[in-house]
Amino acid sequence: MRLCMFHPNDNPIERGWVGRLDGDRVLHLAAQTLQAFFLGGSGAREHAEYPLADVTLLVPVQFPPTVRVFSSSDSFRFANPTAVVGTNVAVEGRSLTARARVAAVIGAGGEVGGYAGLVEWQDPGEQPTEKQSDFGIVLGPGVVTPDELEPGSVACRLTGDGHTGEVGEDPFSWPGAIALAARRTVLRPGDVIAGPPVGVLTGVSEGVRFEVEGVGALDCPLVP
Repeated sequence: MRLCMFHPNDNPIERGWVGRLDGDRVLHLAAQTLQAFFLGGSGAREHAEYPLADVTLLVPVQFPPTVRVFSSSDSFRFANPTAVVGTNVAVEGRSLTARARVAAVIGAGGEVGGYAGLVEWQDPGEQPTEKQSDFGIVLGPGVVTPDELEPGSVACRLTGDGHTGEVGEDPFSWPGAIALAARRTVLRPGDVIAGPPVGVLTGVSEGVRFEVEGVGALDCPLVP
């Protein structure tokens, strides 16, 4: 399934509704949040149907419990959960670095609920260095369940300011990363685990677009 959080354009709702993306339409599912959907066994009755053109996609997980950003299968750092926003939400900055990643969203029982695109903005001029990536993490546009997506084999494309980002091969071990993240702690529904960069663009001032096969396009504009 391709899941999302959304609201109809004529009925803005900050948190939004859970939806299932199906081609050019969105089906409203009876769950309060994506986390609740996973905890309910990934099943919920369908409500109304909306044309995709008539809705706004929101961040799939608002304020995740934790965000872990991996540089390799055995190394990660924590990122700021309150910096997570959805597609088409502008982030402030100029001459930034965009690091595009595939991310897992944890579901029930510490297992992966689904995968999404993630763009982490970094400002190389910010000091101290800990603040360089503390302000803008774009997640979405939806979350695709593991039965429909193999994260190590999807095609990704990062573009922005007229350039295409460098894309490297991904030898990343998702099972190893999940196991490391869960060691001596508990993974909760909504936790986000981001893999290593699959595309990087530097000196970005207008914004980027990150396309992940099977997930969709994540649009990440910048404002001064």
